[in-house]
Amino acid sequence: METLDRKVAALFLDYSCRKLETMTGHVGVCLSRLTDAQIWERHGAHENAVGNLVLHLCGNIRQWAIAGVGGAKDVRDRDAEFSADGGMGAEELMGRFALTVAEARDVIAGLSAERLLEKINPQNGEVSVLDAVYQVVGHVQQHVGQIVLLTKQMTEQDLNLTIPRKVEQR
Repeated sequence: METLDRKVAALFLDYSCRKLETMTGHVGVCLSRLTDAQIWERHGAHENAVGNLVLHLCGNIRQWAIAGVGGAKDVRDRDAEFSADGGMGAEELMGRFALTVAEARDVIAGLSAERLLEKINPQNGEVSVLDAVYQVVGHVQQHVGQIVLLTKQMTEQDLNLTIPRKVEQR
């Protein structure tokens, strides 16, 4: 059974890393299609701009994966993630996001099956390392979905992020 546990853990960790890499590509496509003004556009105080979502993901990934799982110092300023209203363009945001995901992927890829069962406290509550990895991947997917939707709405274009589709001839 121990070998099976290690195989399942390896599959989970590999898939988690690949999913984070895929989401990084999606963020890159979105940021490359938006102007700096669009990146920071909000239609009210109740909304987050694409830039805020990218900063928020960086903060969350750092807090849960890099600090919580990896043991680095937690330096998150969550309020700043949402109060930012510009100052960074697509290239800087993408660089920050890609670097954060790369650090998290290094932490995740280095985990052992046994380590997945350990308890940590990344954000006001004890969870297993497996829970933390799952939270990070799910949270990234959730907000990248929002970024994709906002980008489609602002650019009025399909982003072709999934399996290539046939283009209708008119």
